[in-house]
Amino acid sequence: MTPTTLQQYRNRLLRGVPVTERRLDVSGISTAVLDGGDGPPVLLLHGPGESAVNWRWTIPDLVMTHRVIAPDLPAHGSSAASDPPLDADRAVHWLGALIEATCDEPPTVVGHVLGGAIAARFATRRPGGLRRLVLVDSLGLGRFRPRARFALGLLHFQARPRERSYERFMSQCAYDLDELRHDLAEDWPSFVAYNLGMATSDSASEAGRLFRTAGLPRIPDEELDRIDVPTTLIWGRDDRANRVRVAERASIRHGWPLHIIERAADDPARDRPEEFRTALRSALSE
Repeated sequence: MTPTTLQQYRNRLLRGVPVTERRLDVSGISTAVLDGGDGPPVLLLHGPGESAVNWRWTIPDLVMTHRVIAPDLPAHGSSAASDPPLDADRAVHWLGALIEATCDEPPTVVGHVLGGAIAARFATRRPGGLRRLVLVDSLGLGRFRPRARFALGLLHFQARPRERSYERFMSQCAYDLDELRHDLAEDWPSFVAYNLGMATSDSASEAGRLFRTAGLPRIPDEELDRIDVPTTLIWGRDDRANRVRVAERASIRHGWPLHIIERAADDPARDRPEEFRTALRSALSE
């Protein structure tokens, strides 16, 4: 799939989302950024193999009260890969450079899965660098032990990224795939095509490496204890990859408030947009 075709699918999925898209040089990496709204800055970091498009359910509400910055992680979406490839340390450096380039005050960072792991690592190393931290079904807080059907679906999709394997994998990622397909309606074909295009792009292997180096390793509790800003957990009750018990343990250990979204899997912002927005508003005021 050509970059032009991918951008067309991206534009369709972002239709009506009140942001402008720009490109920044962030730590030497050409980074695509969605930007909109006015107020205290909130930076949204998406999950592995995805892009800022996945915040399409959240941005329209959030820009009413905040300035929203939603980048594509390096090697994801419309952002370029890096040379040399990113590891956890360089991902933290990239996030710091992005904050410097886009925010005139410490932002709240909302990180989903891989984005959450990168945000948490940043918070452990940069005291005072954030205003708040919101971790959504985040990696890094415990061992990654997905259910067998989730793991098999992921491996099959990675080996043969086709529409059939994507939908089989998504049946493990979404709480109810039929409901998601219905909600996206005429945008469903573009959603599938866009995600398949990213999975088969030249940068897909580096995106996978970032997942393995910055997302999968567990962050030691002693390092998480260094986080010095208000931190909130939001989790899908039916997350089959990163189970809710990981969040419950982290909440008890670190004293972080936990919002569990019922009838949601690993992406509550997509599965239950209204409930997620309510939990996020609460997190921003805690």
